Amino acid sequence: MPTLYDFQVIDIEGNEQKLSDYAGKLCLIVNVASECGLTPQYDGLQRLYTQYRENGLEILAFPCNQFGGQEPGSEGEIEKFCRTQYSVEFPMFGKIDVNGESRSPLYAWLTAEDSGPDSSGEIAWNFAKFLVDREGHVIGRFAPTVEPCAATITDCIDEALK
Repeated sequence: MPTLYDFQVIDIEGNEQKLSDYAGKLCLIVNVASECGLTPQYDGLQRLYTQYRENGLEILAFPCNQFGGQEPGSEGEIEKFCRTQYSVEFPMFGKIDVNGESRSPLYAWLTAEDSGPDSSGEIAWNFAKFLVDREGHVIGRFAPTVEPCAATITDCIDEALK
């Protein structure tokens, strides 16, 4: 059975990145977009990162343009927007598809896992969140509308970091 660490992706600067580099970390994986009504969640994601990164949390952001064309920019434009508008410090990756035939292998794996409180299956919209434990297994999936700092997420993070 695959784990997070079996995947390789492209970072926001176009470099290959092995997700095994995050072995031993708790990871929150999020599909993001710069022109979405949920884009202000970048602020909450950065607050989570600031609060928990010393304890081993990584936030991995994957831009996606599949929902209403709300991530039309280049990787450079996306990175500049996130760093200047929201002071994002967490790792960002190249644009990917999260649904359909061209879905990235990472998201094919993430969406196949049945982990609460949201269920398995297609991504509904931008800012769907997956919590992956230190061994690389999905332990939580959260709907796009769940704020990053909501108790449903922070309680899971706290429990996983024990």
